[in-house]
Amino acid sequence: MTPQTAILVSLSLPLATCILVALAGSRPNVRDTISFIAGLLTFSSVLSLLPYVQSGVYPGISLFEVLPGVSLAFEVEPLGMLFGLVASGLWIVTGLYGVGYMRGHHEVDQTRFFFFFAFAITAALGVAFAGNLLTLFIFYEVLTLSTYPLVTHARTPEALRGGRIYLGILVGTSVAFLLLAVMWTYHATGTLDFTAGGILSGKVDTPELYILLGLFAFGTGKAALMPFHRWLPAAMVAPTPVSALLHAVAVVKAGVFTVLKVLVYIFGIDLLRDTGASLWLMYVAGFTVLAASLVAMTKDNLKARLAYSTISQLAYIVLGAALATPMAVIGGGMHILMHAFGKITLFFCAGAINVALHKTEISDMRGIGRQMPFTMCAFVIGALSVIGVPPMGGSWSKWNLALGAVDAGQLVFVGVLMVSSLLNIAYLMPIPIRAFFSKPAPVTDAGHGNHDGDHHASDHHDGMHEAPVLMVGALLFTALGCVVLFFYAGSVYRLLEPIVR
Repeated sequence: MTPQTAILVSLSLPLATCILVALAGSRPNVRDTISFIAGLLTFSSVLSLLPYVQSGVYPGISLFEVLPGVSLAFEVEPLGMLFGLVASGLWIVTGLYGVGYMRGHHEVDQTRFFFFFAFAITAALGVAFAGNLLTLFIFYEVLTLSTYPLVTHARTPEALRGGRIYLGILVGTSVAFLLLAVMWTYHATGTLDFTAGGILSGKVDTPELYILLGLFAFGTGKAALMPFHRWLPAAMVAPTPVSALLHAVAVVKAGVFTVLKVLVYIFGIDLLRDTGASLWLMYVAGFTVLAASLVAMTKDNLKARLAYSTISQLAYIVLGAALATPMAVIGGGMHILMHAFGKITLFFCAGAINVALHKTEISDMRGIGRQMPFTMCAFVIGALSVIGVPPMGGSWSKWNLALGAVDAGQLVFVGVLMVSSLLNIAYLMPIPIRAFFSKPAPVTDAGHGNHDGDHHASDHHDGMHEAPVLMVGALLFTALGCVVLFFYAGSVYRLLEPIVR
């Protein structure tokens, strides 16, 4: 299979899966098997592109011209390769987790759920492999629209309200700001191609660079920079597999990937560093890092706390791009992968606790480590990776970000990263400490309600009471991934190194 064919197959397989899932809807076992096999085939197809990218050959394909000199085109370069592997690889494990969750939770409309889940993977891979800004913008919008039915899956008033906020902010920012930025770039340069070193140098005056950068940064609402972040906590009304999709597999990663790719291939890090145009963005990202962490500490609902944690962690990646030094940019790219594994583990654990014990509030999770030892041990590993403690993968991305801040002469952001890590400890580690070292909550007759639309059930279980095996298997796998990535971080670094040459 040629690399061009592999690109088309990678994009087409999840789309074909949508049709097959819909046709097999009345046979859940067949439907779920199709999704699993499609995930494996898609990941294999994406993985087949890796040797080309590692050798410096960036395969691409142009389908048809949309504007003069601008086609619907795809090209796989190192940053897109990384995001493509994250999206396609975690589709497999999230799909398995989703089967356990949806069945253990007795969710309705499961076929509809898996249909749009596969559709979202197509959109995410379209973003990853986009060869120009127009292609990226199209698939960015498709990703928003394809995930809206997942966010509103429960179709309760709360879910519909959360969906309106989700759709309103993401579509509003992309149409008002991002589309304008794309049009401005085309008008100024005559091209929208992603080009090593950028395309704006000599084409846009420095004052205009500030404005254009603001349009791109805030127009990419999926990056969740404050004040355009409310869609992310609002989307937590969705089932937990959707939360994992939003936070680790596709949506927010598409946002920070877009910001990073635009700053590297449209602006160029040399232009940003020489003009100082991204200095203001460093401070916006730094503020988001700290403010979101402080808000996370106030949240008793576990998914809400993790949502604000994600807002903070995404800002790390934007900060790395804005610092515009090779080490910071590579650190930001590495954090896409490292945060994906750490945060998906935490959300998987939140869903497992919900399904097994029907608990959603941290204050109710006293002593649950005795009932769910595997889940809570995985939570500890995911938390340590997000905090950045060796030997977890997250330690390397944070280390490179800090070195990048030193290289840029911006020592204040080294302080931001250090304070943020302390805040990570403050809002994440009390959860497993409460679970393992506090006395269990008193027995009650009914469980607590939750944001996933759960039924009520007894909170008390004697002995170990883990979630279904597919869910536990998935969270243990991603927890193991957090450790494995620590030892293979060098390979990730080498993959990304060419983007800053």
